[in-house]
Amino acid sequence: MLLGDEAYAGATSYYKLVDAVRDVYGYEELIPTHQGRGAEHILSQLLITEGDVIPGNMYFTTTRYHQEAAGGRFVDVIVDEAHDTTSTFPFKGNIDLDKLRAVVDEVGADRVPYVSFETNVNMAGGQPASMENIKEVYEYCQAQGIAVMLDATRAVENAYFIQQREEGYKHKSVAEIVAEITQYSDGATVSSKKDNLVNIGGFLAVRDPRLAERAREMLVAFEGLHTYGGMAGRDMEALAVGVREMVATDDHVRARVGQVEYLGQKLIDEGVPVIRPIGGHGVFLVAGEILDHLDQDEFPAQALAASIYVNSGVRGMERGNVSAGRDPQTGENRRPKLELVRLTIPRRVYTQSHMDVVAESVIEVYENRETIGGLEFTYEPHSLRFFQARFRAV
Repeated sequence: MLLGDEAYAGATSYYKLVDAVRDVYGYEELIPTHQGRGAEHILSQLLITEGDVIPGNMYFTTTRYHQEAAGGRFVDVIVDEAHDTTSTFPFKGNIDLDKLRAVVDEVGADRVPYVSFETNVNMAGGQPASMENIKEVYEYCQAQGIAVMLDATRAVENAYFIQQREEGYKHKSVAEIVAEITQYSDGATVSSKKDNLVNIGGFLAVRDPRLAERAREMLVAFEGLHTYGGMAGRDMEALAVGVREMVATDDHVRARVGQVEYLGQKLIDEGVPVIRPIGGHGVFLVAGEILDHLDQDEFPAQALAASIYVNSGVRGMERGNVSAGRDPQTGENRRPKLELVRLTIPRRVYTQSHMDVVAESVIEVYENRETIGGLEFTYEPHSLRFFQARFRAV
């Protein structure tokens, strides 16, 4: 960070970042943004026109918001196993090719600007896609003239799971697998606070120089000059290091996933319902099952997250009815199939003792789950309500 070049134009830190992304992810064109949602905004505005349909492997909140704001409609084409909290299918992040074909056949390839393919799907519980599936989706889309845009925020964790679970990858490094994942895509958005080991920043990376030029034009209007894109020079310098360091050896991601699995197994041993297999970046509590005495419109995941916070100060994240928002046509809550509390584990922050404290709190709350009541809004933002909504006990 002390080496960061804070020049407004042409900062040397920017060019270090360009080289790092090219070397690790394989994309030639880099558009830096203040964080991942800045990249999502630019991509959506450039590629989506009113009435387009964007298939993807389960929605992510900000991604879908930007797609809808640009006039598109998100359609979930993830495999059915992703909605089964007890299934141990190793690649719950896979796209169902039959579902994808059905969408394209229904609306026509010309109304599908790109497939939104997330690595290590957050809303499914941090679940990976297989290399076989990533490749098949890309080959199908190429034949249809449809772009594939990755959310490569957690590509390193996805690569690790491929190494551990998919035939033919046991002896490949995570770095090699990341490079192969991105090979089967036309570009990617990345929120760098995750795999990239930094506390702020993100980027859009693409192969098409013409798309990159259009993106840079938007970048100047919404984020900053094309050589900093809303980031300070010190942040770009740190990000360039983080991109390389995340795949320098496999030890980092092995330890990182191992810590998550440690917490997950402690909860499983005490009978707490969690998404299985344990995800790469967090443990996901099945709030709909834990608080099955609450209607989904009483926001059981939000209530469970609040109860854990009151119990111990441990701050989890609701990933359920509040996050899903309202159907724009009916105004009703979307009531997603998964009602979860995400216990996300920051990288290189906590010790095993911290995980023990989290487990003790969650187990205590679980044992007293019948005392937890539902919630209702006292303030509900029009969009992305989970960030700022306020509640009271019913």
